[in-house]
Amino acid sequence: MTARHLISLDDLTDDDLHWITARGASFSAGLIPQERPLDSAVVGVYFRKTSTRTRTAFSAGAQRLGGQIVSFGPDDLQLNTGETSEDTGEVFSRMLDVLVARTSGDPAELRGWAGQDRMAVVNAMSADEHPTQALADLTTLLRQFGRIEGLRVLYVGEGNNTAAALALALSRFPGTVLELRTPPGYGLAPEVRERVAAAAARTGARVTELHHMDGQQGGFDAVYTSRWQTTGTSKPDPDWREVFRPFTVTAGLWEHSPDAVFMHDLPAHRGEEVEPEVLDGPRSIAFDQAANKMYSAMAVLEWCRRDAADDDTVTGTAGKAAAR
Repeated sequence: MTARHLISLDDLTDDDLHWITARGASFSAGLIPQERPLDSAVVGVYFRKTSTRTRTAFSAGAQRLGGQIVSFGPDDLQLNTGETSEDTGEVFSRMLDVLVARTSGDPAELRGWAGQDRMAVVNAMSADEHPTQALADLTTLLRQFGRIEGLRVLYVGEGNNTAAALALALSRFPGTVLELRTPPGYGLAPEVRERVAAAAARTGARVTELHHMDGQQGGFDAVYTSRWQTTGTSKPDPDWREVFRPFTVTAGLWEHSPDAVFMHDLPAHRGEEVEPEVLDGPRSIAFDQAANKMYSAMAVLEWCRRDAADDDTVTGTAGKAAAR
């Protein structure tokens, strides 16, 4: 078996993306019989940065699929005593079947570790992209609406790694509309915008980005936000909170989108990026979204370990059957 890596959403073909999303939705809906596709597999979980959902999702998901876990904290490896990253990756690849890692923020280290086909490498968040978060988001949208094609999503907040991954993912589905409202100076990176534009041109999706909250049109299926202070980062502008304040998600956004659900990648800071009555209100599916991170992680782990010829066992039709 040749290991498959997930460092960026660009590593997935359209079929891969649809397969993982549908499989995650089927796991979430309880449609897949108890199986142990990771039986005898050893999954390394290595986090240098804090994590609640991603670390728990992959750890619990691997064990539910029959895998064994080896967990590493930020101070556990000989990297701290001067061993090279290359040597560490070489050792990992001779002992582990899958490595789920959140490292320095630069994906280059993960790419280096993925330069072999014995051990699959999964990016559990880098500075530029959070691919497994986007896969959990797609799983949640599929469960909620029974489809992703044609959905309209409003994202409000920083153009961070969550926003980048969301844009890269939704632009791969025909007819989707993603409107990003990001503070001036805190939008998507130019290279991300280029990749998103290329995908949207191919699929017919529409992705726009504005740096103000004026002229909202409504009609959205989902409103999404993310923590203003992205994990492991800081902002050089001491007055950045004043720039962000108009981008708080308030109940007023539902005036023109009354049926929209609310999504948040968590952790949340009530009173900053979102009002408490929104996060804790009846339209919020943020904690279902968090739970789906485990089911999506299970799909990712299974994809990493499956032969490509087996991937047609779960199709978009199966994913639609997993809708609420």
